[in-house]
Amino acid sequence: MKKLILMAVGGLVLVGGGVAGGMFAAGMGLGGSHAKPAEDPDAPKLVLRDGQSADPTIAHKAVGSFAPDPRRYKASYYTMEQAFTSNLRDTDGIAQLSIGVSTFYDAKVLDNFKDNEMPIRSAVLATLANQDSMVLETPAGKEQLQKTLRDAINKVLIEKTGYGGIDDVYFTSFIIQ
Repeated sequence: MKKLILMAVGGLVLVGGGVAGGMFAAGMGLGGSHAKPAEDPDAPKLVLRDGQSADPTIAHKAVGSFAPDPRRYKASYYTMEQAFTSNLRDTDGIAQLSIGVSTFYDAKVLDNFKDNEMPIRSAVLATLANQDSMVLETPAGKEQLQKTLRDAINKVLIEKTGYGGIDDVYFTSFIIQ
């Protein structure tokens, strides 16, 4: 009987220790849940316009997780050299377009964009192939495509580099046939 009680108490101690260790590791112990997130020194930084000061309310926001104020931050632009040509969903039509992108972050974002141009091109083509030609002929459809392309590009950048940062996509040419 003593052996049985000793084993039950020992098991409870082990389970309790495991739960306490798990809580500590998850940041719940010793005030860990109140700690500020560590800022990644390699993360792209917003580029201020001349004469502007940093906004302290956005110091810990993730790259690409909010829309920076274009009056405060300076945009950088990059135009992709090759056009995109893709069949459109459920039609015999094709879309041919060229795009450029902008970011309010430093050169790291555009460098990451250039370094990952092949997977970005693939994501853009996959997005185009899923579009309806009737929708793309409307201004609202084009605007929605810009947002969808921005999200697809940022998804690739996050997967490949850990950071997005593309704020806008622009059409430099747009043809639907």
